[in-house]
This record gives sequence, C-alpha cells and structure tokens, in this order.
Amino acid sequence: MSRYATESAHTPVGVLLCDDHAVVRAGLLALLSSAPGIEVIGEAASGEEAVALAAALRPDVVLMDLQLGSGIDGVEATRRIARPDDPGSPHVLVLTTYDTDADIARALDAGAAGHLLKAERPEELFAAIRAAAEGRSTPAAPVAHRVLAQMRSPRPTLTDRELDILRRLARGLSIREIARALATSEATVKTQLGVLYDKLGVNSRTAAVSVAREQRLVP
Repeated sequence: MSRYATESAHTPVGVLLCDDHAVVRAGLLALLSSAPGIEVIGEAASGEEAVALAAALRPDVVLMDLQLGSGIDGVEATRRIARPDDPGSPHVLVLTTYDTDADIARALDAGAAGHLLKAERPEELFAAIRAAAEGRSTPAAPVAHRVLAQMRSPRPTLTDRELDILRRLARGLSIREIARALATSEATVKTQLGVLYDKLGVNSRTAAVSVAREQRLVP
C-alpha cells in the first residue's frame, strides 16, 4: 500500500513537476492549483534537479517530461526516482507531448507508473495523478496498451540483411549511404526499412534504433 493511501483522505497529493520549459511548468501549476486534493510542492527544470528534489521533498507523484534538454533525460530521472527497493519512493507519471512507442517503453521499463499526453483533458490528468498516488496503474492511452503488448512479446526475428541495415542506422548512415554500402538501390533499402519498422512496431528510424538498443539488437 502506498504512503498516500495510508494517510488521511484529506491529505492532498504532493506533486513535483519536472519540465525544462518554465511556461509549461507555470501552466501545470495553475491547472493543478484548481484540482481539489492535489498540491504542487516543487518544480524542477532538469532531470538532475528532479532527482534531488524527489529525495528532499518526498512527493507522492512526480510529473515527468521525457525530453529535458541537457543532462539526464526523463527516462533516467525516472529510473533514479522510482526505486523498487524503496516502497516510499515517489510514483512517476510521464507527461509528454509525443507518443513515441520507444520512449514510452523505456519510461515504463524504468519504473514509470503510467503515461499521459499533454493534450489530455485536465480531468484525466487529475485522475491519473490520484491513481498513481494510490499505487494504481493510471488510465493508459492507446499507445501505452500497444507498448505494453510489445514489451511482453518475444524479440522480433530479423534477417541478417535487416540486422545489417539496423546496425548502419544506429551508426547514423543515411538511406543513400546504406544503399551504397550494400550495393543496392535506395528504393530497395526503403522497402526493407518498411518491413523492419513493422517488425519492431515503430514508424521512424529514431524509434527503430531506440527499440533495437532496448532489445540489445544493436550496440
């Protein structure tokens, strides 16, 4: 049972905001100030600051953006905050602009309690914060269902050619450079990339490389 669930029902949920944009933090602060039973007790502009404040303030929930500019990203900050060996550690709720499967998969694997888009209705955000504070899984967006299904499924079976292309993608080669290296046409590489993306459940080269590294398909 979470620390929040054992306290009085009148005790507000303590929330720490982590976003590198001051305007976004100000907007969230104003929004959450209108929510009964929720209190923002701190703000962080970087992953390192979020980790330090989470340890000092012991919030019930940390609202975490994934893209935090320089320093550690939201995934690594989540890993350091949501510690399975500490039952009183804060619950991390990822609040992001983009629903990139690979990033969300990394956040969930790091210990995030759930994921919401910044475009969600305020009521859904309030409900997700309260659910996270009580140790319950937050209402998942469709992308989270898809990501969880992918995480539970076995690693995709890739051909030697697909692995070769994936490794070259990870090294930053362009489609033209890959085609030259493989002595084939750019059209063929694009077709093979389409098959590769389908197998990995992604729709971009960045996501493909991220998933491949998570599943240790490439260095």
